[in-house]
Amino acid sequence: MTALRPRSQWGTLPWAPTTYGRSVLGIPLEVWRPAARCELLVFAGIHGEEPETTYGLSRALRLLPEPPPHVAVVLGANPDGLIRGTRANARGVDLNRNFPASNWRPTPVTSRSTLEDPSDVVLSPGAHAGSEPETQALIALIAELRPDAVIALHAPLDCIDDANSSALGERLARRTGMPLVRDVGYPTPGSFGSWGAEHGVSVITYEFPVIANEDVMRQHVPVLVELLTGTLP
Repeated sequence: MTALRPRSQWGTLPWAPTTYGRSVLGIPLEVWRPAARCELLVFAGIHGEEPETTYGLSRALRLLPEPPPHVAVVLGANPDGLIRGTRANARGVDLNRNFPASNWRPTPVTSRSTLEDPSDVVLSPGAHAGSEPETQALIALIAELRPDAVIALHAPLDCIDDANSSALGERLARRTGMPLVRDVGYPTPGSFGSWGAEHGVSVITYEFPVIANEDVMRQHVPVLVELLTGTLP
């Protein structure tokens, strides 16, 4: 059992991040680096309309008494979108459709307002593949850290999306009780996962279900703590 900080200390992060870039609005892009070699990178908040991912990952990080030994953490890959409450960054670009994968397309992309709605909210994939500073910075961070795998936190599809059906993906699915799928069932041109597949980066997408923050704390923060501390069964 991993020793956690006392509950009275859960309100703050106990150590400082470093900056790996800046957003369109000039907000620092922050990474909490591991104490030793980076084996895993976990990032949240690439879609600003999915703030529960940032909340859950932040809560997990705040429970730890020291930096994760082998895991790097990015709490907000799209801070402009998180501040504004938008899926896209400050330029209206869906960052998860901006990565320079071979399937990137210049045509507008759409998303759903809720799971029940049609996909009719129009956003830009960027002026060109990899056009956005947040995209460029995340790619550079991965090139620097060279993690064995990357976990991207999203919501609200309630699954573990792992095109490789890796051992880590299987463990996450078993631990969370969510289904393990090889894709989300619709095209994702210019996605981080598409880019990762073409650049030898093992990518797992951890999709929270439709869930309240209280339930994120109860159901998913313990799993994230196990990921950060290397104790996931």
